[in-house]
Order: sequence, then structure tokens, then C-alpha cells
Amino acid sequence: MAPKFDLPQIIPVFPLTGALLLPRSRLPLHIFEPRYLAMLDDALKSPARMIGMVQPCHDCSPSAKQGDRLHRIGCAGRVTQFSETEDGRYMITLTGISRFRIVDEVEGFTPYRRCHVSWDGFDRDLGNEEHDEGFDRQPFLNALCRYFTQRGLETDWDTLEGADDELLINSLSMLLDLDPEDKQALLEAPCLCTRRETLVTLIEYALRGGNDGEEIMQ
Repeated sequence: MAPKFDLPQIIPVFPLTGALLLPRSRLPLHIFEPRYLAMLDDALKSPARMIGMVQPCHDCSPSAKQGDRLHRIGCAGRVTQFSETEDGRYMITLTGISRFRIVDEVEGFTPYRRCHVSWDGFDRDLGNEEHDEGFDRQPFLNALCRYFTQRGLETDWDTLEGADDELLINSLSMLLDLDPEDKQALLEAPCLCTRRETLVTLIEYALRGGNDGEEIMQ
């Protein structure tokens, strides 16, 4: 559903490799660096309480310094929970609102980075929960079980089997140990169906040990 606040044209951005936030999903974060403590303090003072999660990009324009390069698409989340530890660190939860496209970076005096962003093209993010009409769940869960077994992972299968399409696909996209560029591909998927197809491809690739081969989702 559409947020009860205006989407700002300038947002603070938190570059974090491998961190994925998706609309209507929740991302816990541990904030301790002084610049990001300042970012959180400023975000909490704003009506939107919004922080943009974006991944550093190692294959972007060579004209940018390595540490400055950012992927153009990220996802903004609203700070919906936070608690302070005795030594001044914060545990926060971001709830995903919408993806955005970086227009340019704002030059200024804040210790953290800020960007002009465009929300155009991401109307789906502000709508209702998505459903994946073509989702054949059992083969997907079978492959996921093999993936977890291969890596010695455990999970609550009853919860996974009962989860709605969007919760299941987005949670796995965020939580599985995937390469940063794979996480970015999942973020940029235009719809839930495409994200599921991308996730299936990544799981199959991992089960084959990173080698091309025939489809193994059975």
C-alpha cells in the first residue's frame, strides 16, 4: 500500500555489500559507525524516516573512485524499529518501501552519503502484496531442500511451506548466501515472477557446483 508520507527526492544512502532489502520486507541492521549513527539520527527526525540501501558497484564507471561507485538501483526502507545498546550502538529494522534509481549524488556536509533519487518505474512496489500465479511450489521446495542439505543449513520447513509467495521468495532472496551481483539481479527483477525465476536459476547453478548443466528442479 502507498505510504502515508511523501517519497523524498533526496535520501541518505547506506552502501552495504551483500545486503538486500525488498519492498514490504524487513531488514535488521546493526548501526555503530559514527557516520551512520548520524545518518540514523537525521532519518529519525524526518517524516519519512527513510534510508536507502544500495550496494557498492565494482564494475561501474571507471571514472569513479573504487570506493565511491554505487549500483544505480537500490531500495529505500522506513525505520520501523530501533533500540539503543548501552555503548551507544543501535539495532534497527528497515521495512522496505520502494526501489529507487540514483540520479546523482548530493554534495554536502553530512558525514554520510545522500543522493537525488527517482521513484519512477517502481509503482508496483507501492501496491499490494504480489502473487506468483505460475509458481510450482513443490519442485521449488525440493530443490531448496537439496540446497540447504548441501550447505548444512537448517530451517523451519513448516513455516516455509505455509508462507505466501512474496514472503517466501523475497525472504529467501534476502537471506541466502549469494554473490553481491546475484543479489543485485534479484533486486532489479521487475516482478515477483521474474525474481522467483532468477532465484531458481541461482539455486540450480549452486546445486551443480557452479557448472552449466541440465535443469535439476524435480
